[in-house]
Amino acid sequence: MKEIILASTSPRRSALLQQIGIPFEVMPPDVDESRYSFDDHPADTAEGLALAKVRSVADRSGIRGRDCLVLGADTVVRFEGRIIGKPRDAEDACAMLRELTGQSHRVLTGFALLDNGTNRSVTGHEWTTVCMRDCTDEEIRAYVDTGEPLDKAGSYGAHALGAGLITRVEGCFYNVIGLPLARLLVTLKDFDGSGDVDGAAGRFAD
Repeated sequence: MKEIILASTSPRRSALLQQIGIPFEVMPPDVDESRYSFDDHPADTAEGLALAKVRSVADRSGIRGRDCLVLGADTVVRFEGRIIGKPRDAEDACAMLRELTGQSHRVLTGFALLDNGTNRSVTGHEWTTVCMRDCTDEEIRAYVDTGEPLDKAGSYGAHALGAGLITRVEGCFYNVIGLPLARLLVTLKDFDGSGDVDGAAGRFAD
């Protein structure tokens, strides 16, 4: 398979790709995410933002024309018909978690792949339902004080301390962390066209 550039600075996405044995290089995208509204068509918007991220990397000097695949993604939380993004600060994180506690919400990750040599692209998305236990204000404050929620959509990290807030997940758990791994792996194999996925992941894709 062609080399992969991950258009994301998310350590969770990097860890997920490493987990399934896919080698990659990280390059941060340059996209103004505030221009994107998820309210009416969140899946289309997440895919569009992911594609904008990969194109911002592919257009960079030194990358343009390089024979590689560029991968980007965007993850958001939807609760009661509205999108919940990353918190502005600790107080905003506490307010978000008070809304989510004892309730279920949906997590959406949109992703995009771009073949930098041919300019072909493909997008996709996945929804996952997350159910949270009832938490006291003291528990919420103690969790926010760890600093973990401050850079995460929905103000929690399902991969770490935030796992203690979750009672059930319906759908792909890794989607909640930042990449729907099974779907991404199949998409990578089909999109690349070589039938060869490097690393340990390739042994499970056949």
